[in-house]
Amino acid sequence: MKIVYSDRKSGKTAQADVAKESDSQFIGKRIGEAIDFNGLKLQITGLSDNMGAPSRREIDGTRKARPLLSSGPGLRKGKAGYRSRRLIRGNTIGPDTMQINTVITDYGSVKSEELFKPKEKKEE
Repeated sequence: MKIVYSDRKSGKTAQADVAKESDSQFIGKRIGEAIDFNGLKLQITGLSDNMGAPSRREIDGTRKARPLLSSGPGLRKGKAGYRSRRLIRGNTIGPDTMQINTVITDYGSVKSEELFKPKEKKEE
């Protein structure tokens, strides 16, 4: 499972892998709830499952659904009046969740420079 965290002030994002042992602390959390991760307070803004299906706030639980969508997560902007059925996940983190999108609400004791360090390129 990966956590993608972003800072709305600076516009920077980064990601971190979550160990299998600590996955259980996130299971059952919903979009909009706050979580603690490595000294940061994060608010969950979105989820993706192992097949890449996004989640929507309106669908409860971890189930899959095929709602009729006209806009929002899971549907690219179409023509006016265009609606389509798409595979969507529910708003709760489950064992099939692969990515958790979050926003930093409180840094705590962690400095922002440490979180958003540029990646070092491997020399070949």
